[in-house]
Amino acid sequence: MPEAKWRVLIGSRSFGQAFPEHLQELEEAGCEVIPNGVGGRAYRAAELMEALPGVDGIITGTDELTAAVINAADRLKTIAKHGVGLETIDLEAARQRGIVVSSTPGTNHDSVADLTLALLLALARGVVKSHNDVMRGGWKAFYGVELMAKTLGIVGLGRIGKAVAIRGQAFGMQIIAFDPYPDSTWASEHDVSFVSLDELLTQADVVSLHAAAEMAAGPLIGAAQLAAMKPTALLINTARGALVDEAALATALRDRQIAGAGLDAFVAEPPVGSPLLELDNVVFTAHLGGRTVDAQRKQGEMCLENLLRGLRGEPPLHQVT
Repeated sequence: MPEAKWRVLIGSRSFGQAFPEHLQELEEAGCEVIPNGVGGRAYRAAELMEALPGVDGIITGTDELTAAVINAADRLKTIAKHGVGLETIDLEAARQRGIVVSSTPGTNHDSVADLTLALLLALARGVVKSHNDVMRGGWKAFYGVELMAKTLGIVGLGRIGKAVAIRGQAFGMQIIAFDPYPDSTWASEHDVSFVSLDELLTQADVVSLHAAAEMAAGPLIGAAQLAAMKPTALLINTARGALVDEAALATALRDRQIAGAGLDAFVAEPPVGSPLLELDNVVFTAHLGGRTVDAQRKQGEMCLENLLRGLRGEPPLHQVT
């Protein structure tokens, strides 16, 4: 094995888990791999202030790469995001330092879309309630609803939103969408209608969030938006926890302003102490959207290539800064 040329910190909790050979490839390429030193969770800013000096590259998940952290990283050449969300990285600070930031778009959209439909079906048919009832020795027949002819409103018609639209149509759903940068050609080819966010909220039987956190200054879905939805509507969030005012959502669910919610993303993860955990009309998953072996393989391969290119001074496959 060649002598290490670069030191690389692994911040991402999932990089190398399903495919440890990705870590081996880093070493074979001349990297000294520094494992996650905080129990597998994301690094906080104060922890990175101590961990990053002397490090040439970081593979990051949701680590707090603030301006102060980036400016204190004396040797940092590249930040390789293992995923697509960039809200925990101060991009301007990285740009000013000449640090290359990359991400891995297009590697997990099918996995996230699959989970979106899984949450929707679990809510529509009371799968979790029925499972828990049977496990307790019960045999209650819960009534659900069909998806056929229902309206699916997609907020954010990017790669994931489009994949969800195709899956929804396979169940016979009508698709409407809101996006500040509408892909009108794709929408026309796939029988998707663009509407305003207000129109989507009032018309949709299911509202599915696939927007970037940067789409709004604050939560995109708050008390007013929840009040505009149908009382029979379901809300699905497999995007970012910051898109939803969780306190307002808990109130809306408790008061049956909407029928239910399927949540894979939260403001604080895990959502310890959240009032949402007390409700029976919510289905939760632990930010599993991209956690399939298929997505992890593709995401890991792209992240690895991005990092090595950044270390070598070459353009990554998908450069952000």
